[in-house]
Amino acid sequence: MATTAMLPFASMAAQATRASFGHAADGQNIDIVTLTNSHGMRARVMTYGASLQSLLVPDRNGKLADVVLGYDTLQGYLDRRQYFGATVGRYANRIAHGTFPLDGKAYHLTLNDGPNSLHGGVKGLDMQVWKVVDVKQGAVASVTMQYSSPDGDQGYPGNVTIKATYALSDDNQLKIAYVATTDKPTIVNLSNHTYWNLGGEGSGTVMDHLLMIPGDAITPVDATSIPNGQVVPVAGTPYDFRMAKPIGRDIRDGRSQQLLFGHGYDMNWVISRKEAEARVVARVEDPRSGRVMTLWSSKPGLQFYSGNFLDGTTVGKDHHIYRQGDAFVLEPQLFPDTPNHPDFGSARLAPGETYRNTIIYRFGVDGAMAK
Repeated sequence: MATTAMLPFASMAAQATRASFGHAADGQNIDIVTLTNSHGMRARVMTYGASLQSLLVPDRNGKLADVVLGYDTLQGYLDRRQYFGATVGRYANRIAHGTFPLDGKAYHLTLNDGPNSLHGGVKGLDMQVWKVVDVKQGAVASVTMQYSSPDGDQGYPGNVTIKATYALSDDNQLKIAYVATTDKPTIVNLSNHTYWNLGGEGSGTVMDHLLMIPGDAITPVDATSIPNGQVVPVAGTPYDFRMAKPIGRDIRDGRSQQLLFGHGYDMNWVISRKEAEARVVARVEDPRSGRVMTLWSSKPGLQFYSGNFLDGTTVGKDHHIYRQGDAFVLEPQLFPDTPNHPDFGSARLAPGETYRNTIIYRFGVDGAMAK
């Protein structure tokens, strides 16, 4: 039976508890930390993959629902890799042929997505057991987890130390802060792969959710989901979300080769051509529940995936079957395959430098959304 330990608490709004969530295949204990604010909003984060296991958010009537797809027990995550709520990397998204150049040397990664390496390879950060290094509560409740990825892990160079901090504040804001350092030059691109349904996981399709992405271009891909190097304006295409529209409005446009390749939306939006101050990179509203999520990040790219490969064979929380289009994923990050496309920027991290990606989810209800 899992045991729960309440951390010291004295007249604080946001609380944190820590419990056992089971054991990995090699016997390592998996912890789960629950962060709760005064509005009843609750985030549960587990050390397997530094993953968001659940998030309770109030609707326009104050009713709470879990808006994150996943499993009720650890075993579901161990049995089937689907990146539910996971921290992904060392390089989020794809590297073509699992190969990239760095300082005149070619590196070869493990392949796990046809001819390519996806989300770190065969055993990325989403499959690792992270260590809890700090838990706090007060005005903000938070947990910091750490993983040390050794030199050569999945083919990546350098001993890289990665920290992921999940923080829940009393204004219904969930912040994920990723930080990484290395002892020799490498590439790093971290993001979070939560599957969202603002109506509540298991409530059905998200095709009627209203989505806004301020990016005015995408980086189109080939049949293996690797960017072809072009940057194409979204104007006049199904990829134009600059004004909010239902996710499903244009998803069946058979003139779009990109939608055919991905079986729906699964591509990178160009928010900017370089990193900037944190700004809104997406806004999503569920008309039925009234829940609204605004996503902030400083990263130049945003991968939007419309749950195309949820095929009705996944039985998630509370015995819910997840089907195509039952969730969406928004991943602020560098552009896919950036190390092989110098025009996309740089993913290089050198000793003495610090990689950062802070992702902020602000929740509210229609008509009362925090700006």
